[in-house]
Amino acid sequence: MMTLVRGGVNRSRVRAKAPAGSVATGERHISGAGRRSRLLLGAALTVIAVTIVTAGAAVADRLPQLIVFDDPSGSIATYATRDSVDMVGPFFQDLGKNGRTCASCHVPATDWSITPKEVQARFVATGGTDPMFRTNDGADAPTADVSTPMARRAAYSLLLTKALIRIGLPVPPNAEFELVAVDDPYHYASSRELSLYRRTLPATNLAFLSTVLWDGRSTTPGQSLSDDLAAQADSANRTHAQADVPLTAAQRRQIAAFEEGIFTAQRRDAEAGQLDAASADGGPVNLAHQSYYPGINDPFGRNPTGAPFQPQSMTLFGAWAGVGRESGGETAAARRTIARGEHIFDTKPITITGIAGLNDLTHQTSIVGTCTTCHDTPNVGNHSAALFVNTGVSDAARRTPDLPLYTLHCESGPLAGTTIQTTDPGRALITGRCADIGEFKVPILRGLPARPPYFHNGSAATLDAVVDFYDRRFRIGLASGEGADLVAFLRSL
Repeated sequence: MMTLVRGGVNRSRVRAKAPAGSVATGERHISGAGRRSRLLLGAALTVIAVTIVTAGAAVADRLPQLIVFDDPSGSIATYATRDSVDMVGPFFQDLGKNGRTCASCHVPATDWSITPKEVQARFVATGGTDPMFRTNDGADAPTADVSTPMARRAAYSLLLTKALIRIGLPVPPNAEFELVAVDDPYHYASSRELSLYRRTLPATNLAFLSTVLWDGRSTTPGQSLSDDLAAQADSANRTHAQADVPLTAAQRRQIAAFEEGIFTAQRRDAEAGQLDAASADGGPVNLAHQSYYPGINDPFGRNPTGAPFQPQSMTLFGAWAGVGRESGGETAAARRTIARGEHIFDTKPITITGIAGLNDLTHQTSIVGTCTTCHDTPNVGNHSAALFVNTGVSDAARRTPDLPLYTLHCESGPLAGTTIQTTDPGRALITGRCADIGEFKVPILRGLPARPPYFHNGSAATLDAVVDFYDRRFRIGLASGEGADLVAFLRSL
């Protein structure tokens, strides 16, 4: 179901709360079946506009300030800091030559990203001819046969099963390492162009970014975030939409402004109810007014104000810690579970060892931290200053048969003589440094429930799998029930 909330929000009272389960005045409810049928058409503009027509409402070029979609955990919402959401700007326009728009891969209902379920629906509806399905980056290899529906299903296997887009990058000139072996199940990758299969990052909540893209290749030192996003929009239009001409300066600015002006978060939990009820601070409106600057709450001395790091960086649901103990009830119990999960996220000790990008950054072989050591941005969950870490997700030991394996030999630098195998060299293909192999940025956590699977390569199908990975990787030793509490918290973001 999609809900449209008409009108704006009184910004002087953004902390005002509605009762659990309440519906804001002016919301319009549209049948889930109608919305799902439109999702099959692909582009998000078509999805929303046609759904409104089906419901008998007039189609507008702009949608209300708050748009709500059902998701597996309850509902997710996007809030625009302007009075409405512009649905006809360049973000939604076909500006290339293969039929794609930005919204082809950044769908509002899935946290402005894509999911296997949504991609599969488009494939079924169009036989794999939706603009999403293009060989330049949607296929497992650009040389794949797409002449028939059966061939297309095979060619787009990683897109269909894990919502992965193929990124082609070469080994950079003067890199410290050499690509000495490639095991590519799709028989395409080489040092000229490695095939890297990555999840589409959300095109929302970008005002909190410290780094653009998984490997940071669209971040230019000394340049503003707005300029980085504008440049990234042009690069994406040329590579993903295969445009022959660059975007105009005005189009770049409009796309960047649109991305910086929308905020998305879980709005309602199926068990706990409204996430901004009973003095909690969940939901996208509170998120849009969250204080942020690059380096805020950084634990490694990079906060420009000099303020010390506060491990309790997630403070959305503290008010729920003791709610309803007198009267009980399922809603109150679910809220206490979320509050416990947030407390675990903020305080559970983690011994961090062997994490490239973190232990070497601090020159400490062992760091005692918490989840917020990496996820330090208050109530957002990414890292507030540029930080690329290797948690082992792309290690050879975790390789699945549908991903390539690259063998890299370090010829120079501190790791000279070392051979490393990985499914994705990550940041190293930007810097050329062996020490950066397998490193990726810490992503924003808000909106998680609507965009499975997780990690850069989609290797964790659920949030339970994410929590299990970190529990095993760091030997956290989560007690009985703590994992479930953590998952409940992550589902509330």
